[in-house]
Amino acid sequence: MTVTSLDATAGKGSLPSSASGTPTAPAQKRRSGAKLKLRNTAIGWSFILPNFAGFAILTLVPIITMFYMSLTDWNIFGASNFVGLANYQRLLGDPSFRTAMGNTFFYAIIHVPVTLVASLALALLLNRKIRGVAFFRTVAFFPYITSIVAIAAVWNMLFSPEAGPINQLLSAFGVENLPGWTVSTTWAMPAILIVQTWRFMGYYMLLFLAGLQTVPAELYEAARMDGAKAWSQFWHVTLPCLRPTTFFVTVMLSINAFRVFDLVMVMTNGGPGQSTLVLSQFIWQRGFEQNQFGYASAVAVVLFAICILITIIQFFWNKKREA
Repeated sequence: MTVTSLDATAGKGSLPSSASGTPTAPAQKRRSGAKLKLRNTAIGWSFILPNFAGFAILTLVPIITMFYMSLTDWNIFGASNFVGLANYQRLLGDPSFRTAMGNTFFYAIIHVPVTLVASLALALLLNRKIRGVAFFRTVAFFPYITSIVAIAAVWNMLFSPEAGPINQLLSAFGVENLPGWTVSTTWAMPAILIVQTWRFMGYYMLLFLAGLQTVPAELYEAARMDGAKAWSQFWHVTLPCLRPTTFFVTVMLSINAFRVFDLVMVMTNGGPGQSTLVLSQFIWQRGFEQNQFGYASAVAVVLFAICILITIIQFFWNKKREA
């Protein structure tokens, strides 16, 4: 028997590795790839599920419940009766709701740009290499973490029409018609705006400081070589590089402006009269003071829709500017 015939005979008796039960290399790769994908998916869900569970329990379910309650006349003591859009029709004829809506928009229109400019100016000032800059940054941020009750108590004393230091200072400068501040229907809202701007500008200053750290120094150097002055550098280098930060700050400021509640509650309680009544406090009054939870939920839905609409408008406006 020749060598060729022996090889042929041996070949007929042998079987492929797949037929003998041993997996081939491609099959092993597919199996290990599937295991790795399953493992990565399990790890991803392990990170997502706790956060999603908290979001669902604390945010999603209450929002869905709020939408349903806005269609009922539930007053917490009995069963809720479905009334459809009656609560929303009632809003149209409620003068207190219109007052709260107008005060909220007035507050937001003033608070957002003023706080934005103040926090950016503070960030530019404290972005320099000066002695004690860390201390001054801490001082600017401190009001944000201070108790809101303490802030309201101190500022109410400062705004006191008779013995307050602010009016005494204005009187020293020759101002005759001194503002009544929190006891005046004309000056109560400006007082709220002053305190709220002072309280939040330190927090947004930190966001702008973080954005300023990302501006490449080469851009400023190139601008100086082209003869650009400080204002030109700010307008053509700093602001364009801060656009993502500015957009985020504007969105957060707008949402927080329409949700303002705590400072108004402890500083003026919506007064004098209804001069500082805002939507969030209006919801509190109708829900927790008058037990009209269905009606309060309808106001909350309107406030929710306003925040969503303003956020969407800002997103489209920012996208159009980047195009």
